[in-house]
Amino acid sequence: MNTLFDKIWDRHVVQIIDDGPTQLYIDRLYCHEVTSPQAFDGLRARGLKCFRPQRIVCMPDHNTPTHDQDKPIADPVSRKQVDTLARNAAEFGLTHFGMMSPDNGIIHVVGPEKGLSLPGMTIVCGDSHTSTHGAVGAVAFGIGTSEVEMALASQCILQQKPKSMRISINGRLGKGVTAKDVALYLMSQLTTSGATGYFVEYAGDVVRDMSMEGRLTLCNLSIEMGARGGFIAPDETTFEYLKGREYAPQGEDWEKAVSYWKTLRSDDNAVFDKELVFDAGNIEPRITYGTNPGMGIGITETIPSRPGEEKALHYMGFEAGQKLLGTKVDYVFLGACTNGRIEDFRAFASIVRGRRKADNIVAWLVPGSWKVAGQIRQEGLDRVLAEAGFEIRQPGCSACLAMNDDKVPAGKLSISTSNRNFEGRQGPGARTILCSPLVAAAAAVTGIITDPRELL
Repeated sequence: MNTLFDKIWDRHVVQIIDDGPTQLYIDRLYCHEVTSPQAFDGLRARGLKCFRPQRIVCMPDHNTPTHDQDKPIADPVSRKQVDTLARNAAEFGLTHFGMMSPDNGIIHVVGPEKGLSLPGMTIVCGDSHTSTHGAVGAVAFGIGTSEVEMALASQCILQQKPKSMRISINGRLGKGVTAKDVALYLMSQLTTSGATGYFVEYAGDVVRDMSMEGRLTLCNLSIEMGARGGFIAPDETTFEYLKGREYAPQGEDWEKAVSYWKTLRSDDNAVFDKELVFDAGNIEPRITYGTNPGMGIGITETIPSRPGEEKALHYMGFEAGQKLLGTKVDYVFLGACTNGRIEDFRAFASIVRGRRKADNIVAWLVPGSWKVAGQIRQEGLDRVLAEAGFEIRQPGCSACLAMNDDKVPAGKLSISTSNRNFEGRQGPGARTILCSPLVAAAAAVTGIITDPRELL
């Protein structure tokens, strides 16, 4: 009896090399501007074309500014990377969703929302947060630049098969607790290396009840536990989300696809290499206090005293035994491939509605795609946010990482819905606390770390 991971993996095996890796067929390769230039140069050097160009989608997102995108990019390094991706896509005949295209955004937001990522697929990108796409029931994971070249040339990669882990979260989430809090809780329990060597299937009551946006957030953060990737068996929530999307099957093809997708589940008596079960009742809104995503606490808790965390606490300016509630915040970032979807903006707006941005806060609210930006306008969330003193920026990775203009200055404290908080991640010397959109919104209107449950 097989796990879902076994079913999808085995279906994509081209050949198994004795005492070596598996040659795995890849259904979808996503390319962004940072990890693809050397791969395309490798093809040129060998005189190769892309084997299946229709299976490859290119999109700039890391280096794109989140303002004045209709003008040339000011930073020369960013401009070169974005322009190089456009030239490579044109030369090799690949789909390219460039800046100012209505199809542009963060690749891990755009892929699912356009129906490019589908159940049962194998999906890769030269980016660790490719695990996001696992939310649709795909085996999705990040690869290195040499593997990007391999996939461009052959639509296959060489890969060792990971072990399988199932994480079940049962019960019901409490008030103000989101998918981001679930992920931060799991990271604190497993640590950032607790799932190393595994591919994680998420299951249980909480996952079944999660929206598609919530599932995308949960799967996005799998890599932060050390996992190769994370995914969720497709169900009616998945099918409803994908139906009618631009690249999803249509008509009779849709019916056929859904009948196959319904078989994509772990068998009842499937054996996992590891099984973990958690109780939703133990999860409250979460924040991080250190310099990796596993160093986290419930928002009402105190920072623990743990050997080896002294350097991180010194960098953050915190100390063991301290409560972070009431701590002054400088920057608030809503966005990234973790929390840049319409549901995240709805959550943020639910807290700031009728309130005002705190004077001490610089806020960057960055949709994950132009489609999300359009939904924000259609639902009138832009007016709610504007009345509260916030502005919506243009799509891109933004302040998730210091590869574009949106950098947090040294020493400033940022409350961020992104996925990583290591030293300098949001800018040299910047200090980052990871949280959900609700916690970010609460800080944005109070100017301090605040339990969002008090404002809901």
